Amino acid sequence: MISRRLATTATFFSLLIASSGVLAQEPPKPQVTVAKPVVRDVVDSDEFIGRFEAVDEVAIRSRVGGYLDEIGFTDGAYVNKGDKLFVIDQRPFKTALDVAQSSMEVAKSALDFAQTEFTRTEGLAKAGTLPTSTLDLRRRELLSAEANMRGVEASLARAKLDMEYTVINAPLSGRIDRKLISIGNLVQADQTLLTTIVSLDPIDFYFDVDERRLLSYAREARQKGGVLQQGGNLEVSVTITDANEKPFKGKLDFAENRVDGETGTMRVRARFDNPDFVLQPGLFGRILVEGSNHYQGILVPDDAIGSDQDQRVVYVVGEDGSVSTKPVRLGPRLYGYRVIREGMTGDETIVVNGLMRIRPGVKVDPQMTELPPEGKTAESGQ
Repeated sequence: MISRRLATTATFFSLLIASSGVLAQEPPKPQVTVAKPVVRDVVDSDEFIGRFEAVDEVAIRSRVGGYLDEIGFTDGAYVNKGDKLFVIDQRPFKTALDVAQSSMEVAKSALDFAQTEFTRTEGLAKAGTLPTSTLDLRRRELLSAEANMRGVEASLARAKLDMEYTVINAPLSGRIDRKLISIGNLVQADQTLLTTIVSLDPIDFYFDVDERRLLSYAREARQKGGVLQQGGNLEVSVTITDANEKPFKGKLDFAENRVDGETGTMRVRARFDNPDFVLQPGLFGRILVEGSNHYQGILVPDDAIGSDQDQRVVYVVGEDGSVSTKPVRLGPRLYGYRVIREGMTGDETIVVNGLMRIRPGVKVDPQMTELPPEGKTAESGQ
């Protein structure tokens, strides 16, 4: 009986020890993706906020007054130079043109008669048949008829011009606004705004530059054999709020001729090709202007950067798989990555995916990957 109890006790302790061994097993290490930071030659860029504006913008008004008779476009459509936009009621102008043409015929007849009379009188005066005073009279009548003819020709030309002005054509190619007046309304000459047109390709981007960076850009422009006020051949890129759109490449082409005394800035313009009309006047954008400071930069993905209270950190994985943090100072975003100003040497192995599963001191199962020289958004500002 005693031996049976001892056997039962031994079995219990064996099971207890076995279960304790199971509980003592370490949990699986979290799996994270690690990589070396990208180390490459970079150029410092300055970022500014600005707005797109059309190269050309026209407010469409009529040069003649009258009632609007026809509208020849669809609101918001793209129109080409010369397309018919509006027609003013042509009947009054057609009548005025007919009157001017009739006056022209009368004046021409009077001129022909005066010319004939002067020629006849001139021959008789030379023969001594008529006095010189009669010849002077006919000369005066001829000069009067010629002057009248010039006046009638001017009136006819004006009537033709007014008739042409009743048809309002697009003065440039671009996107047209909605019609601001309906058919049947009275149009005041040179006053009533009918619509507007803005050009889209190319398109300008305006932004303000402070004095310090302005001097740097001017020096860079001089080194390239240009002048900042004419762009200086400085290349720029601009991004818009749509992250799916790649940055647009352009060049500075103009800067104002003086610094604003109140703000200490100068307005600068960059021009961009816009064949697909993605960029629209009025859009905000972030423009990057390359500086002249070349250096070896350390770049990491934004997803690899965490926060520890009031500082930014990256998670470094040691040879034994343990995780530690390194405080870093961030720079601009270039080539799809974030520049690290201070805190890294470029030899570290950092966590680039899986930051939510780790903390300092934890050992991880690192899965090594290689970062491409340029990230998915291979330009700054994304």
